[in-house]
Amino acid sequence: MKFGGTSVANVERIRQAARHVKREVEAGHEVAVVVSAMSGKTNELVGWCAEAAPMHDAREYDAVVASGEQVTAGLMAIVLSEMGIQSRSYAGWQVPIHTDDAHGSARITGIDPANLNERMSSGWVPVVTGFQGISDKNRITTLGRGGSDTSAVAVAAAVKADRCDIYTDVDGVYTTDPRIAPKAKRLDRVSFEEMLEMASLGAKVLQTRSVELAMAQGVRLVVRSTFDDPQAGNAPGSEWGMTGTLVCDEDEIMEKQIVSGVTLARAEAKITLRKVKDKPGVAAAVFGPLADARIVVDMIVQNISDDGQITDITFTVPDSEFDKAMKVLRNAPDLEYESISGSKGGAKISVVGVGMRSHAGVAASMFRALSDKGINIQLITTSEIKTSVLIDEEYAELAVRALHTYYGLDKAEG
Repeated sequence: MKFGGTSVANVERIRQAARHVKREVEAGHEVAVVVSAMSGKTNELVGWCAEAAPMHDAREYDAVVASGEQVTAGLMAIVLSEMGIQSRSYAGWQVPIHTDDAHGSARITGIDPANLNERMSSGWVPVVTGFQGISDKNRITTLGRGGSDTSAVAVAAAVKADRCDIYTDVDGVYTTDPRIAPKAKRLDRVSFEEMLEMASLGAKVLQTRSVELAMAQGVRLVVRSTFDDPQAGNAPGSEWGMTGTLVCDEDEIMEKQIVSGVTLARAEAKITLRKVKDKPGVAAAVFGPLADARIVVDMIVQNISDDGQITDITFTVPDSEFDKAMKVLRNAPDLEYESISGSKGGAKISVVGVGMRSHAGVAASMFRALSDKGINIQLITTSEIKTSVLIDEEYAELAVRALHTYYGLDKAEG
């Protein structure tokens, strides 16, 4: 059971989270808990490091920032004990959770589950700090963005858990953002691949890194809300509760929707290089310097002339990286082109669904639905279970609602 920052923002919320733990313990389950720092605390600790010295040592940064989760873990263990549930907190290094030594963005290399298994088998609930581990140089490390979700999945895999429940401030994965399309509905099940696409395309429920790990390790995830009534128990016939979304292998989903969700990513900038001399290595000449500058490139479309001598290359970067990307390309060696142009303020709309593998015409129907609303498409990219388009940001919400309705994702009235 993993609880994020908003779920443990203060002692009363920790108590609410602990009630969920108590329910599962009383149902006869062996439980391990992974916690994030209280909401806002990590940013505060990061700020203190910057205030102390702008060019601080990354090893000491990790030592400071890792303390946020230790506070939460200790408080959770105290609250559980007060509720009559035997509990003990564990820092990442006490488990131990082994990582490489890339401080601030470490990767987990292995977990020894012996301590946790011993505690759980004797009826205790170990509360583990998320987001951190220990390097082979015996230094505390932090895992970077999405680290606590990743910790939870890794711990679940190590102890061979039946399930990893991710408790957050929403009660599951929705077909799209309910704030944009009020008729969005919660998905009962979604495949790892669909969740991976949704997470990478802008859905904020789970971090991409944790979904990748869950898929690789075969760890079933359930996304649920901490703020549901802990006393409601599990619904009849449901193995994971009254509300929530199970993220699982595609084989566990009997009826596959053609489209499971519509996602929106704002602030996408478009850059076009015209009449680039087409020769071996041209893509490396364009995208190599961008990679060296740590600029993330997303959608890429290339058009080659009839004679094969020149090519136009169009791609997207975040709005925040647009000016930097233009400067990098203008100064790039070994890159010959006639002109470069670009614009900010695009939005990427994507439809995702494993059912797209076996249904032709999904992309064409997407284009038709947008055309009916008078929305112009600037770029198109596709994969086996996803089609994405770039449009003007002013039409973003209209496009999401139109596609959500078009693919029958609106929840039934009444």
